[in-house]
Amino acid sequence: MTFKQKIYSHYLQLINDKVQQLQKVLDDLKESGSNETKSTAGDKHETALAMLQIEQANTRGQMKEAIAQKDALEKINPSITAKIIVHGSLIKTNKGYLFLSIALGKAIVEGVHVIALSPLSPLGIKLMGLQAGDTTAINDNNYVIESIE
Repeated sequence: MTFKQKIYSHYLQLINDKVQQLQKVLDDLKESGSNETKSTAGDKHETALAMLQIEQANTRGQMKEAIAQKDALEKINPSITAKIIVHGSLIKTNKGYLFLSIALGKAIVEGVHVIALSPLSPLGIKLMGLQAGDTTAINDNNYVIESIE
Protein backbone atom coordinates (compact mmCIF):
# COMPACT_ATOMS: atom_id res chain seq x y z
CA MET A 1 0.00 0.00 0.00
CA THR A 2 1.43 3.39 -1.01
CA PHE A 3 1.66 6.35 1.36
CA LYS A 4 -1.13 8.06 -0.59
CA GLN A 5 -3.37 4.99 -0.22
CA LYS A 6 -2.69 4.93 3.52
CA ILE A 7 -3.65 8.59 3.79
CA TYR A 8 -6.80 7.96 1.76
CA SER A 9 -7.71 4.98 3.97
CA HIS A 10 -7.10 7.05 7.11
CA TYR A 11 -9.47 9.82 6.04
CA LEU A 12 -12.06 7.35 4.77
CA GLN A 13 -11.99 5.62 8.17
CA LEU A 14 -12.48 9.00 9.89
CA ILE A 15 -15.57 9.65 7.78
CA ASN A 16 -16.94 6.13 8.34
CA ASP A 17 -16.45 6.52 12.11
CA LYS A 18 -18.27 9.86 12.01
CA VAL A 19 -21.20 8.33 10.10
CA GLN A 20 -21.43 5.45 12.60
CA GLN A 21 -21.29 7.86 15.54
CA LEU A 22 -24.04 10.04 14.09
CA GLN A 23 -26.19 6.97 13.39
CA LYS A 24 -25.81 5.93 17.03
CA VAL A 25 -26.87 9.42 18.15
CA LEU A 26 -29.93 9.23 15.87
CA ASP A 27 -30.82 5.79 17.24
CA ASP A 28 -30.46 7.08 20.82
CA LEU A 29 -32.61 10.12 20.04
CA LYS A 30 -35.27 7.93 18.45
CA GLU A 31 -35.32 5.74 21.56
CA SER A 32 -35.53 8.83 23.80
CA GLY A 33 -38.40 10.10 21.67
CA SER A 34 -40.34 6.87 22.01
CA ASN A 35 -39.77 6.94 25.78
CA GLU A 36 -40.88 10.58 25.88
CA THR A 37 -44.17 9.79 24.13
CA LYS A 38 -45.08 7.53 27.03
CA SER A 39 -44.87 10.51 29.41
CA THR A 40 -47.93 12.59 30.23
CA ALA A 41 -46.38 15.64 31.87
CA GLY A 42 -48.22 18.28 29.77
CA ASP A 43 -46.23 21.35 28.69
CA LYS A 44 -42.99 19.89 30.02
CA HIS A 45 -43.60 16.81 27.87
CA GLU A 46 -44.28 18.92 24.74
CA THR A 47 -41.11 20.98 25.31
CA ALA A 48 -38.95 17.88 25.76
CA LEU A 49 -40.44 16.31 22.62
CA ALA A 50 -39.82 19.50 20.61
CA MET A 51 -36.22 19.63 21.82
CA LEU A 52 -35.70 16.00 20.77
CA GLN A 53 -37.11 16.75 17.32
CA ILE A 54 -34.77 19.73 16.91
CA GLU A 55 -31.81 17.60 17.97
CA GLN A 56 -32.83 14.86 15.52
CA ALA A 57 -33.08 17.40 12.68
CA ASN A 58 -29.63 18.81 13.51
CA THR A 59 -28.11 15.33 13.67
CA ARG A 60 -29.78 14.34 10.38
CA GLY A 61 -28.20 17.43 8.79
CA GLN A 62 -24.78 16.43 10.10
CA MET A 63 -25.35 12.89 8.83
CA LYS A 64 -26.29 14.18 5.37
CA GLU A 65 -23.11 16.27 5.28
CA ALA A 66 -20.93 13.36 6.44
CA ILE A 67 -22.43 11.05 3.80
CA ALA A 68 -21.82 13.70 1.12
CA GLN A 69 -18.18 13.95 2.28
CA LYS A 70 -17.87 10.17 2.17
CA ASP A 71 -19.33 10.07 -1.34
CA ALA A 72 -16.93 12.79 -2.51
CA LEU A 73 -13.95 11.00 -0.98
CA GLU A 74 -14.96 7.65 -2.47
CA LYS A 75 -14.86 9.19 -5.96
CA ILE A 76 -11.09 9.53 -5.60
CA ASN A 77 -8.95 6.65 -6.84
CA PRO A 78 -5.83 6.78 -4.63
CA SER A 79 -3.84 4.56 -7.01
CA ILE A 80 -3.96 7.14 -9.82
CA THR A 81 -1.12 9.65 -10.09
CA ALA A 82 -0.81 12.67 -12.37
CA LYS A 83 1.99 14.99 -13.41
CA ILE A 84 -0.12 18.02 -12.54
CA ILE A 85 -2.12 18.67 -9.39
CA VAL A 86 -5.70 17.46 -9.71
CA HIS A 87 -8.49 16.52 -7.33
CA GLY A 88 -7.14 13.54 -5.36
CA SER A 89 -3.46 14.49 -5.58
CA LEU A 90 -1.09 14.02 -2.67
CA ILE A 91 1.26 16.97 -2.81
CA LYS A 92 4.61 17.17 -1.04
CA THR A 93 5.54 20.81 -0.48
CA ASN A 94 8.24 22.63 1.43
CA LYS A 95 5.53 23.11 4.12
CA GLY A 96 4.51 19.45 4.33
CA TYR A 97 2.01 17.10 2.72
CA LEU A 98 -1.34 18.24 1.34
CA PHE A 99 -4.07 15.83 0.23
CA LEU A 100 -6.34 17.64 -2.22
CA SER A 101 -9.63 15.87 -1.57
CA ILE A 102 -12.18 17.26 0.87
CA ALA A 103 -11.67 19.55 3.84
CA LEU A 104 -10.96 17.12 6.67
CA GLY A 105 -8.13 18.94 8.39
CA LYS A 106 -4.87 17.64 9.81
CA ALA A 107 -3.90 14.05 10.48
CA ILE A 108 -0.76 12.11 11.27
CA VAL A 109 -0.16 9.06 9.08
CA GLU A 110 2.97 7.01 9.70
CA GLY A 111 4.35 9.86 11.79
CA VAL A 112 3.92 12.37 8.95
CA HIS A 113 1.62 15.39 9.21
CA VAL A 114 -0.90 15.63 6.37
CA ILE A 115 -3.58 18.21 5.71
CA ALA A 116 -6.65 17.21 3.68
CA LEU A 117 -8.00 20.27 1.95
CA SER A 118 -10.67 21.02 -0.58
CA PRO A 119 -9.77 21.94 -4.15
CA LEU A 120 -12.25 24.80 -3.66
CA SER A 121 -10.29 26.26 -0.72
CA PRO A 122 -8.15 29.32 -1.47
CA LEU A 123 -4.95 27.23 -1.37
CA GLY A 124 -6.60 24.37 -3.27
CA ILE A 125 -7.59 26.72 -6.09
CA LYS A 126 -4.03 28.04 -6.34
CA LEU A 127 -2.55 24.52 -6.38
CA MET A 128 -4.79 23.07 -9.10
CA GLY A 129 -2.89 22.55 -12.35
CA LEU A 130 0.58 23.15 -10.90
CA GLN A 131 3.39 20.61 -11.28
CA ALA A 132 6.55 19.64 -9.42
CA GLY A 133 8.94 22.57 -9.20
CA ASP A 134 6.18 25.21 -9.38
CA THR A 135 5.53 27.63 -6.54
CA THR A 136 2.48 29.48 -5.27
CA ALA A 137 1.87 31.86 -2.41
CA ILE A 138 -1.05 32.52 -0.13
CA ASN A 139 -1.14 34.72 2.98
CA ASP A 140 2.60 35.43 2.70
CA ASN A 141 3.36 31.68 2.72
CA ASN A 142 5.28 30.36 -0.27
CA TYR A 143 4.59 26.76 -1.25
CA VAL A 144 7.13 24.94 -3.40
CA ILE A 145 5.73 21.80 -5.03
CA GLU A 146 8.34 19.08 -4.45
CA SER A 147 6.40 16.08 -5.73
CA ILE A 148 2.91 14.92 -6.70
CA GLU A 149 1.35 11.49 -6.23
